[in-house]
Amino acid sequence: MRVQNRHIIYVQGYDPRGLAQYYRMFRTELRKFGRLYQLATTVSRPQGVSDGEIASWSIETRDEAQGWQTRTTYDFLRFEDFIQRDLAQPIWTTVLQAVWIYWRLVFRGTIARFARANWRFATFITYPHLMLLAEALCAAGIAWLVQKGLGALGIPALYGVLAAVALFVALLGTALKYTEEKTYLLYLLCDTIWTWEFSHRRRPDWDKRIDSFAEYLCKVARASNAEEIVLVGHSSGSFLATEILARALERDPALGRQGPRIVLLTLGGNYPIVGYHAAAQDFRDHLRDLAVEPSIDWIDCQARKDVMNFFQFDPIAAHGIDAGAARRNPTIVPVRFREIVAPEHYNLFRWKFFRIHFQFVMANEQPHAYDFFMIVCGPVPLRERTAMPDAALAVATGDAAAREFAWRRLENAASRSQNPAQDLGEMEPPARSRG
Repeated sequence: MRVQNRHIIYVQGYDPRGLAQYYRMFRTELRKFGRLYQLATTVSRPQGVSDGEIASWSIETRDEAQGWQTRTTYDFLRFEDFIQRDLAQPIWTTVLQAVWIYWRLVFRGTIARFARANWRFATFITYPHLMLLAEALCAAGIAWLVQKGLGALGIPALYGVLAAVALFVALLGTALKYTEEKTYLLYLLCDTIWTWEFSHRRRPDWDKRIDSFAEYLCKVARASNAEEIVLVGHSSGSFLATEILARALERDPALGRQGPRIVLLTLGGNYPIVGYHAAAQDFRDHLRDLAVEPSIDWIDCQARKDVMNFFQFDPIAAHGIDAGAARRNPTIVPVRFREIVAPEHYNLFRWKFFRIHFQFVMANEQPHAYDFFMIVCGPVPLRERTAMPDAALAVATGDAAAREFAWRRLENAASRSQNPAQDLGEMEPPARSRG
């Protein structure tokens, strides 16, 4: 059952930095991972696949002391060209469209549903609109003072109003542009627009590429010599990965029943931003399909500290989906970042929300049952790692006797059950739920 060949297919979230930034981060974090567990790691340069829509590299990981070696093929599915195009829209187009969508969500009760599911996320999605209001009020205040000053100088009222309006537009546009690196306001407004359009099937460019990636997944599953294929979706990539896998199963119902085991791993997911829209019935149907699909394992990792994900959230029941007794997915795994990051570093970035959000796909600073790079590079299959996290950790950190005992437990678990739901209580008991 020890993994010698693994294939990772990584689906990015709504991040305009794309491949270049991600690969740099991946290479840096891989080195940290190797130092933490005293492993030898090498990584190749990215190579373009499928007309440049996919970048692929390979990782070799060796533990000389234990005598295991794993080779990982890592595919990065690219959407950054679409995202960069969104961000290149005129500022006022973005602002007006995002404000219209937000108030539509308010009046239709969608924001209230977000708040009931996770108040932190509802606050986060409201934040850019509060920032926009604050900047607009400041600009309006200055424009009003200028109008009053022109009136005091005897300038006709009409000209004063026109000058104030022009000044308001110029001030607000300038503030939005030059404070973006600090506030991320325009980026978050674009994200709101995109998720609304995607949920209403108004982004045919995204749908076309998702279909292409679904076909690619089928092709990999047919040709790969890997023991497991892990489809990873981080952030908004969680619902994109879900769509890719569901559409792949529509193309090839034998997917996962023959060839490599296929696991969907979603990290820091935010399913409601698509699934809570009435128009997203197709998406909810796909969630139900995956909930009952016996050939697929779906593991959903959530963190309380991450305001950009829905913590203690059941992606099936919370969407009003009744899968009945046939339900087997997802397994929900709570992750405590405080336990995987050194205390002196955790306190430095605990309020940097984007940094926290990316901890899901960064190297641990302390050994832990949840370790993204062990999932990618380690010898333990993901299903068994999820089923017996303490044994998986012992394989990485225990002495020879502890490692041998841990392997026996993992092998016994693999042979007697196909269901990964086991005791995850050590990770965070109150948050654990099982699909």
